[in-house]
Amino acid sequence: MKIGVSSYSYSRLVKSGALKQIEVIAKAKEQGFDVIEFSTIAVPEGKTLPAFAAELRKEAERCGLPIANYTIGADFLGGSAGDLKAEIERVKREVDVAEILGVPGMRHDATGGWPENHAGAKSFEAAVPRLAEGCRAVTEYAAAKKIKTMVENHGRFCQDSERVEKLVCAVDHPNFGVLIDMGNFACVDEPSGLAVGRLLRYAFHAHAKDFHIRSGMLPVPGEGWFQSRGGNFLRGAIIGQGDIPVLQCIRLLKGAKYDGVLSIEFEGMEDVLTGIRIGRDNLKRLHDLA
Repeated sequence: MKIGVSSYSYSRLVKSGALKQIEVIAKAKEQGFDVIEFSTIAVPEGKTLPAFAAELRKEAERCGLPIANYTIGADFLGGSAGDLKAEIERVKREVDVAEILGVPGMRHDATGGWPENHAGAKSFEAAVPRLAEGCRAVTEYAAAKKIKTMVENHGRFCQDSERVEKLVCAVDHPNFGVLIDMGNFACVDEPSGLAVGRLLRYAFHAHAKDFHIRSGMLPVPGEGWFQSRGGNFLRGAIIGQGDIPVLQCIRLLKGAKYDGVLSIEFEGMEDVLTGIRIGRDNLKRLHDLA
């Protein structure tokens, strides 16, 4: 497996102005990663997304750090004012950006759930045909550009491993798979080992993420924590220091002969560069142990 890092891990530094987004590439190289992935590119004022994507690719080539994936948001239920065709076209334009970046894969969300004003059933099962239509149209477009597309277990509504599997099977296209985030299952109170084991066969890409987890029966822990769908408390952790069974998940990936990228997504409260560095060291050690 290649050990990578998501640009999202550096987002606090970018938002504070301590680091420009294009400088994240050299920083990731300096920190010893094999690849980088970009999540929701912050376009500098006066530039277009396609033009800036070309700059990012050029900088990555200069640094000798491949861009492995491109992550964007999408919503095939409520996005583009509820116009499915318009949302499909919007996401296709993001595939064009992925092509400029030179990435082999692009992750997009499926949805965050039914809009509040939706009349009718609001179950996941009711949403699957429409979500599958959107995902299939995008992946067919991307396949012509030799870019794989995938959904992540993300956004609560399409986050449980059974729901993600139902969507992938409904799309039923060899170019469409899953970005497995081993930490995100905690957001819907699902054991990571069980969930990763279920989705292994569909894995195109993987994220290493860790959380501190506290029972929802306890008092609110304070600043920095958020609640899972079932009311438990979560806080981002340095890889290997939280409650996600990272070693178990890596063993599952290895056992399934997964040889793609395993990228850190750090969202802890610690100093960003320190948290990423320690997480990288821990992840490499756990990878060797698995």
